[in-house]
Amino acid sequence: MEFVPTDIAEVIEVRPKRFGDVRGWFGETYRRDLFAEAGIDLEFVQDNESFSAPAGTLRGLHYQLPPVAQDKLVRVVRGSILDVAVDIREGSPTFGRHVTCELSAEAGNQLLVPTGFAHGFLTLTPDVHVVYKVTSRYSAEAERTIRWNDPALAIDWPDVEGVDEPTLSDRDAVAPDFADQPDKF
Repeated sequence: MEFVPTDIAEVIEVRPKRFGDVRGWFGETYRRDLFAEAGIDLEFVQDNESFSAPAGTLRGLHYQLPPVAQDKLVRVVRGSILDVAVDIREGSPTFGRHVTCELSAEAGNQLLVPTGFAHGFLTLTPDVHVVYKVTSRYSAEAERTIRWNDPALAIDWPDVEGVDEPTLSDRDAVAPDFADQPDKF
């Protein structure tokens, strides 16, 4: 397993090894001991999954406040996404900056999004299935959302062929801008 820091060192791309033969391939997607050896000592308590039928579905930017803030380990088991993590830790040298990583079932790569980061993704293909581990259970009271296309964040969301506007949830469509979000870290 390879752990690759992104432009914001705390956000890490995880590249599991796959071993293939005529039947296909096998790989370990998570091993606590290998993560701990890489300095990532987290206790995941819940697995989540989402399915997005149309290409161009955008989920996010979401996060949860302490004491139920969530570290997330995100991977795609069908299709591909552009995954985004935005640093919302006030006082951080990378506060307000973001990183992106394309995750796909074909590549098998994952993204570790730590607490203190808002998270979202855009589906690049139809019928995308995403699974992710989290370190705290879901809490509707602690969940917050930042507008996905806030100009201050300058996220370069790619054009998805055949899609004029992303498909959003009602909540994501009316999320506040980053500067107007009172609850940061």
